[in-house]
Amino acid sequence: MCDTVVALPAASSTSHTLFAKNSDRPPTEVQAIERHDSRVDEGETRCTHIAVAAWDEPTFACVLSRPVWGWGAEHGVNEAGVAIGNEAIYTTLDPRTAPPALTGMDIARLVLERCGTAADGVELVVELLERYGQGGTGHDPATGEKAYWSSFLVADPTSAWVVETSGNVAAVEQVVDVRAISNRTTIPAFDAEHRHPRQPVDRLVDPRWHASQAVLARRPVSVGSLMQHLRSHDSCAEPGWSVCMHAGEVEATTASMVAELRAEGPSTAWMLLGHPCLNEYTTITI
Repeated sequence: MCDTVVALPAASSTSHTLFAKNSDRPPTEVQAIERHDSRVDEGETRCTHIAVAAWDEPTFACVLSRPVWGWGAEHGVNEAGVAIGNEAIYTTLDPRTAPPALTGMDIARLVLERCGTAADGVELVVELLERYGQGGTGHDPATGEKAYWSSFLVADPTSAWVVETSGNVAAVEQVVDVRAISNRTTIPAFDAEHRHPRQPVDRLVDPRWHASQAVLARRPVSVGSLMQHLRSHDSCAEPGWSVCMHAGEVEATTASMVAELRAEGPSTAWMLLGHPCLNEYTTITI
């Protein structure tokens, strides 16, 4: 479970793109906030379950939040001002039938390391799905495997895009000014065709998604309003299933990020580990 939002410059109090995400994961899972410098891989890049061909250029430096059992990232920002977050979604295609391949978190990190714009990120997501596919557990195999498909919100200082997937099929929607995603299909035509018919989105997802939409509707969107939203507990139809999640032993917010993406000069990320309601953000310049 996760919630991700973006406000492009026209809707932002800073006149820069604002991006925010809560990462909701198994409560005992450990994440690490890491800075990765530019590097040159030779031969291949080893991801969580498989290796992919190495990039033919130096990677972008980035800061990211990574579950320590895997290679991929829940969210992050790179030196070009590209930010990305991924969400678990479910469709009519059972993800448990897919062989080990890329996880959504792997794809998110590959976008951070290889893409200088959000549009390039979208292109890479589609290319990776076509070439390698997605599959395998998105949870630590030592504590219990869980497979899911992914949706992505990828942004840069001037644009943002939503990508929703089912297996190696992807739908893409450009963001006009603001956008929120959560643990469900949201692109209308893709949702109509692929939404899982028994997923309890009305109880566990839609209250959070609608709360994110309400925050974005209160213009201008600010860093402070996004932090307040990520700390909020009033967006649940079931106890604990709020934007700042405390759903017992099932799900909890284990990492959070707000980012300001600038066209000129370095971008800023405010990041923390654990519950946003209990911890303070650390400012990171990238």
